[in-house]
Amino acid sequence: MIPFVSVIIPSFNRRTRLKTAIASVLAQTYTDYELIVVDDGSDDGTEAETLFSRIDRPCRCIRCEVNGGVSRARNTGAANAAGTWLAFLDSDDEWRRQKLEKQVAWISRHPSFRIVQTRETWIRRGRRVNPPATHIKQEGDMFGQSLERCMITPSSVMLQKTLFLEIGGFNESLPACEDYDLWLRITCRYPVGLVDEELLIRYGGHDDQLSSTVFALDRFRVRSLLDLVAYAPLTAAQYKLACGELVRKSLILANGYQKHGKVVEYERYKKIAEQYTQTPGCTCE
Repeated sequence: MIPFVSVIIPSFNRRTRLKTAIASVLAQTYTDYELIVVDDGSDDGTEAETLFSRIDRPCRCIRCEVNGGVSRARNTGAANAAGTWLAFLDSDDEWRRQKLEKQVAWISRHPSFRIVQTRETWIRRGRRVNPPATHIKQEGDMFGQSLERCMITPSSVMLQKTLFLEIGGFNESLPACEDYDLWLRITCRYPVGLVDEELLIRYGGHDDQLSSTVFALDRFRVRSLLDLVAYAPLTAAQYKLACGELVRKSLILANGYQKHGKVVEYERYKKIAEQYTQTPGCTCE
């Protein structure tokens, strides 16, 4: 029997946290789903198959022999998914019990939406913290917001598999900010729904998070924006906004590299900023 939702958990060397993530899926009040864990070449003794040994649910573990990164792991899970909808869960996050139930109910009431997320609870170094006002999620047209920062959380999202394939999935060439890149390609085309409840518990502050291990993350956002303005079907207004953000992020990078005496990098991002400041239709403040 084909499940309605395919839940995909990518994991690399997170044996302990993976157990918690899996448990939060198995505790869901909604049951028409399959669970796919993609073990992305872990070498910490992770054996996801053993976690399923006594579970009476459609569960699979896909083992990648070589670590290929979170984008490839998520794409691998999606390629093997049987569900009509995809729901991603990072191995260091967990869901509240009604997460899938409430999202499925929401999309049944809003059939025109192809993607929906939820609000979330932030835990940093073991303590609950309030997200800043700039990170408060909205519903509908999120393109402008998403240019500045990532406004959609992978672990809170449920989206149609056909949409994921149409957009091309996660960009596997990006070692970080792959979610920022995907959401821009989606939000320039489609509105995003929102279940107005904190149904995701999102943990941060641990040492193996990409945001704490990858230098100058805006490098990858600039790459995404360059692709976006070159290839995405943007309206004139969207193009103007994207160019403005591209200039802003490039200048931030250029100034940072200049302060650290990195002349080649400084010149590269200064040139990008100058080019898109002069682009017709772009006014950058």
